[in-house]
Amino acid sequence: MKPLAADRSESAFEDGKPAYTATQAAAEANRCLYCYDAPCIKACPTAIDIPTFIRKIGTGNLRGSAKTIFDSNILGMSCARVCPVEVLCVGDCVYNHMGVPPIQIGRLQRYATDAAFDKGWPLYEAGPDSGKSVGLVGGGPASLAAAHRLRMLGHAVTIYESRPTLGGLNTTGVAPYKMPAARSMDEVEWILSIGGIEVQTGVSVPADLSWAELERRHDALFIGIGLGPDSRLGAEGEQLSGVQGAVEWIEEMKLGLVDLSTVRRALVIGGGNTAIDAVRELRGLGVPDVRLVYRGQEEAMSGYRHEWLAARKEGVSAHWGTQPVAFRGEGRVQAVRCLKLDADKRPIPGSEHELEADLVLLAIGQGKLASLVQDLVGVGVSGGRIQADSRGATGRLGVYAGGDCVNGGKEVVNAAAMGRDAALAIHEYLSLGA
Repeated sequence: MKPLAADRSESAFEDGKPAYTATQAAAEANRCLYCYDAPCIKACPTAIDIPTFIRKIGTGNLRGSAKTIFDSNILGMSCARVCPVEVLCVGDCVYNHMGVPPIQIGRLQRYATDAAFDKGWPLYEAGPDSGKSVGLVGGGPASLAAAHRLRMLGHAVTIYESRPTLGGLNTTGVAPYKMPAARSMDEVEWILSIGGIEVQTGVSVPADLSWAELERRHDALFIGIGLGPDSRLGAEGEQLSGVQGAVEWIEEMKLGLVDLSTVRRALVIGGGNTAIDAVRELRGLGVPDVRLVYRGQEEAMSGYRHEWLAARKEGVSAHWGTQPVAFRGEGRVQAVRCLKLDADKRPIPGSEHELEADLVLLAIGQGKLASLVQDLVGVGVSGGRIQADSRGATGRLGVYAGGDCVNGGKEVVNAAAMGRDAALAIHEYLSLGA
């Protein structure tokens, strides 16, 4: 894999939730009630035994705590940082109903998993050779979770990734104040340390390697190709310099240097979590005037409320009920022409106006990559998503799928769960003598 560049714009950001000290972790762990039928477990897509790992922190058994986490979620280190715990495990803590601050589960999970990484505890080893081989297309969280579990079960695995690095959006897309790219790469190396996971980067399927060839090489396949490029508006002037996809820009910022020296006014179009990440990152990199432009109202935005409130505190403003219709500029964007929309998102007559901008990021979704599997007869596609059952099985024997290409774009923890469960299903399939 290609190493990360030494100079990256993301390095300007500090840790948004600093790590606990040993004293802080013990104090927080000892607040846990160790609930019977704990709702926090049900709220976790990977069903980590949260009360048990917290209890082990409280008793000083950090190694046991980390293993409890990783047994359910091998990406527990990154999930401790990037999971929206406010709407998952922490949001379901029983303390929320008692007028008491909920247990800071994510920060405790980070404390235990960081210890495992820093101390290099060898918690897992590959199982006895099964004689079977699995090819995994895509090197993001779903494929990494599947690959590690398959190696524990003794199967040979090869990951094929079109990019020069693994980790998917953990590496290229996560807000740096949550997790920098270097920490994602630490996780990748830790997962690969189980041994026997072959990695082939710079390989695009099916452009460089056909599905037919992959099926000849392997006894089963897992597809974890994620999502495609940023969606575009199709509006006049969208080709101007300074109009860019938000996911593309975030990747450039995380893996290299972005030049914002001439940017004084930036607009981010969209109302989801990518849009909120982008406005916070622009403000963090010193852009004076950063605004969100969303066609709906504030209460209807799909981005997490707590993230938007943080953006507002950092000086981000918003234009609600506003639809961009064209971009103006000479070579580079200078303004965005917009219309105001009513409550039913219909244009309001006479509402046309311009918003000046030196940079515009489009965060209106990502394209789907399901067209890449059109040669795999039996693999169903609906709405651009690959169709798979709850354990990742597609309509083609021996072909499984998981992550964003199936769920349309959820959290890292969802991808980790899907990869893990698909690996178990693949193991059952291979054990039947396929």
